Amino acid sequence: MECIIIGIAGGTGSGKSTFTNRLKDNFKDDIAVIYHDNYYRRHDDIPFEERKKLNYDHPDSLETELLLEHLKMLREGKAVDCPVYDYSKHNRSDETIHIEPKKIIVVEGILLLADPRTRDLLDIKIYVEADADERILRRVVRDVKERGRDIDNIVEQYLTTVKPMHYLYVEPTRSKADIVINSGMNNVAFDVMKSKIKSLLDGDTL
Repeated sequence: MECIIIGIAGGTGSGKSTFTNRLKDNFKDDIAVIYHDNYYRRHDDIPFEERKKLNYDHPDSLETELLLEHLKMLREGKAVDCPVYDYSKHNRSDETIHIEPKKIIVVEGILLLADPRTRDLLDIKIYVEADADERILRRVVRDVKERGRDIDNIVEQYLTTVKPMHYLYVEPTRSKADIVINSGMNNVAFDVMKSKIKSLLDGDTL
């Protein structure tokens, strides 16, 4: 099976998950979606209070080599079982997500374009950007509502790791993208990608 891998990157709270989920909702089971966040390394040997203080915004925090292995397997037509990350425990859970090979694979993650090995596997690279104030506000709301975090922890994490790592590792990857969009709710960009994916599913080539 010819497989096209689309990467969607961008800073925390930029709207990349929104854009990814809009594609997923539109194409349903015709495409497969993988989240780089699920590949955060397991830290069973570190107490919870210490895990809260780890730098999750550095490329080394992710088991990208496993993601690469899974993407290569999917490209070869083999199914994979992706790990699942539990944000409330700051650790990988014991669950997995079974992903069947599809013609279109969408991969989403903050640091997706920071690793040249990952970039080389991506056929289309998208970077979603947003104003820094918007990103932190979205992160606060998301982390409290969806990830069981408290405000003090969110603020400390943002100031000590998220913000500096964004400028070191995330924002520089903007120049590596084929397409840069200013919001996950950008309807023009969404329609362009929707049309492109539909044409690929119908048999057109890149």
